[in-house]
Amino acid sequence: MTDPWIAALVALFLWWFSTGVILMMVKYADRRGPRFGQMLCIATFPIFLFGIFGIWASTDMAGQGAAFHAFLAALALWAWIEMSFLTGTITGPNRCVCRDDVPEWERFIRAWGTIAYHEMLLAATLVGIWLYTDGSANTFGFWTFAVLFFARVSAKLNLFLGVRKINTEFLPNVLAHLPSHFRIAKMNWLFPMSITALTFAVACWLERIYSAATVGDVVGFSLLAAMTALALLEHWFMVLPLPDEKLWRWMLPAPNPKQQDKTIRTEDAHGL
Repeated sequence: MTDPWIAALVALFLWWFSTGVILMMVKYADRRGPRFGQMLCIATFPIFLFGIFGIWASTDMAGQGAAFHAFLAALALWAWIEMSFLTGTITGPNRCVCRDDVPEWERFIRAWGTIAYHEMLLAATLVGIWLYTDGSANTFGFWTFAVLFFARVSAKLNLFLGVRKINTEFLPNVLAHLPSHFRIAKMNWLFPMSITALTFAVACWLERIYSAATVGDVVGFSLLAAMTALALLEHWFMVLPLPDEKLWRWMLPAPNPKQQDKTIRTEDAHGL
């Protein structure tokens, strides 16, 4: 497990497998209604606690085991928060479809309202990890969560500004209002900046692997390089005509005929 290529493959597998498991659980919850999704989040809350314990336990550890430990802990925190969003448990105050005639500034406020609580929880978790691990021997948990956080913020902003391809196949009924806040466009001003920043980040992690003094650093920076490269790939999926949904479709149950979700309000409301 000390080989950087093995570490990168581990990161790739965990990204693919954990995403598939979350989507599968969300789809099953979607069939049974919002209440089941909330109960699912409560039942799986120990995953979040495991992540907190993992960050706490690995802070003063060193070596390749510590790097994997912190990496898995950060993924556990991220996975539970994402599942809470996809089940509609922690989203935002706005569950209305966005009208086409609203000005751009209002569309942004409405879009923010659909994800506000979720974003606040992610930001609070990131700050909490940073405060606890700052100056410690093992900060790979923080950097893993930071890569996921900033890559996700970039992806959401690109969806808002407009990209060529938007995959809404995996969205549950409780989030059926979200696509109305997206925009289809050939290009937006942020996308080249996002690609450049992620590419630069990958290069930085690769440089750190090359100059690493310990095996633990090699493994940790390999995991970060792999996750950042996957985030870069996910950005390219938004503009390239590639069937990326096939990576997880086979793991999901057959779809049921769609029904209107009662949590989606049809009256007008803004994001505040």
